[in-house]
Amino acid sequence: MTIELRRIPGAPMAQAVHIRGHEFVADGSVQEGGADSGPNPHDLYDAALGACKALTVLWYARRKGLPVQDVHTVIERDASAERAGTYRLSARLQISGDLTDAQISELETVAQKCPVHKLMTTVTTEIGTSAERMP
Repeated sequence: MTIELRRIPGAPMAQAVHIRGHEFVADGSVQEGGADSGPNPHDLYDAALGACKALTVLWYARRKGLPVQDVHTVIERDASAERAGTYRLSARLQISGDLTDAQISELETVAQKCPVHKLMTTVTTEIGTSAERMP
C-alpha cells in the first residue's frame, strides 16, 4: 500500500494526505511553524493507537456476539521524556452495552493486543528514506 502526501499550496507546512480514497490534512501546530489546520504527526501516531484499540474491540465483540453498543477511546500523551527515549501513551476505553465485569475485562485484554499496540511495542520497524529532485 502507498500513502502519498503533497504540500498544500500557500500553506507553510500543511500536507494533504492521501490514503486509498481518503484525504485529510496533516499540519504542524502554530508553535511548530504550521497553521494547525490538521493533526501533527505525533497526533496521527497516537490516534492510530486509539483507532486500532476501538476497532479491535468492536470487531472482537461482533465476532463473539458481545452486546457492545459503543466505544469511546481517549488517548493521553506524555512526551516529556521523549528525547530521553521514553514516549508514554495511556489508553482509556469506555464501553457501553449490557456487559458483565468479566466481559469488560475480556475486552480490555483484547484492546491490549490490537495490531498497532503490537507494532508500537514488540515489532522492529525498519524505515528507509530517500530524497530526490522533484520532476
